[in-house]
Amino acid sequence: MKNLACGCPGSNVKTIEKKENNNNATTGKVASELRQWPTQLHLVPPSAPWLQDAHLLVAADCTPFAYGDFHRDFIKDRVLVNACPKLDDTSPYMEKLTAILKNNDIKSLTVIIMEVPCCRGLAMMAKQALEASGKNIPFELAIIGVDGERRS
Repeated sequence: MKNLACGCPGSNVKTIEKKENNNNATTGKVASELRQWPTQLHLVPPSAPWLQDAHLLVAADCTPFAYGDFHRDFIKDRVLVNACPKLDDTSPYMEKLTAILKNNDIKSLTVIIMEVPCCRGLAMMAKQALEASGKNIPFELAIIGVDGERRS
């Protein structure tokens, strides 16, 4: 892949303004609850403005595909970062998550993973980053089964 002189336009930090009720009851269309861009943890700068005063959601990449109500139950009112502990180069994740937690007034940390063993690494990294940040904020772990059902 060729590097652009100005960087990838898809990695530009952007806040997405949401209307109060985006869901259309007559058509059944469910609107996205995504509040920012980018979401991939590798691309999220710890100084992104939308991290300040945020409820942070760290999601394993497979979770929104497995859990049908992902936007409504998890993204709504949260800032999302996503990663794959099995396929990504996770070496910078601990440092980046710690910096996000240290440098912003994060209100809560929710981690959503799949029930498969490789996903546990993402939960462990998030918990270790929270401990390394020295912050005392609510931490929640949600586990989704491969059948799409919430386990915890």
